[in-house]
Amino acid sequence: MLKFLDHLEEWMIALLMGSATLITFVAVLHRYGSGIDTLQPYLAHINMAWAQELTIYLFVWMAKFGAAYGVRTGIHVGVDVLINRLSDKTRAKFIVFGLLAGALFTGVIAVLGGNFVWEIAHTDQTSPDLEAPMWLVYLAIPCGSTLMCFRFLQVTWNFIKTGTLPKHDHGHVDGIEEGAEDLDNLHPHDLNHGGKH
Repeated sequence: MLKFLDHLEEWMIALLMGSATLITFVAVLHRYGSGIDTLQPYLAHINMAWAQELTIYLFVWMAKFGAAYGVRTGIHVGVDVLINRLSDKTRAKFIVFGLLAGALFTGVIAVLGGNFVWEIAHTDQTSPDLEAPMWLVYLAIPCGSTLMCFRFLQVTWNFIKTGTLPKHDHGHVDGIEEGAEDLDNLHPHDLNHGGKH
């Protein structure tokens, strides 16, 4: 079940980002194509005013799901200079406290966001260009925050069981094997790298 959720999360982020990029690309082509005399008669009747609004909404949804993905994979920036100087037992307590604080915060945002969406769903408020119900737009807040809260709890549970946190390796490149020649010539290497640089 968790693998399905992981893949759904990744596909949602990719779909939202790809859609927003494609819509923006088409809108830019339309804008500049309308200025060309030969294309102007064909493009003048096409209204692309909604593209910017839809792109903004897609990126809002993507950011909410992307934040949850960041918790799951450990790519969020954390200031841990002082925490790393503590003993293992004390550090573990602070880590669990921080993760549970993140879960509490995102849980509160999810509940408040859900109440807000419920209230706005009982109005006739629509978006300016798309004329979509605004509750659909704001639904990103409780959905994304609920998923993020779940991810905080998932990471907390995993940390309590195993003592490890998700770690994102910024130097890893898909398609390059671990045994491949070291491509990092910007930083000094230690003796384990065969004395290179």
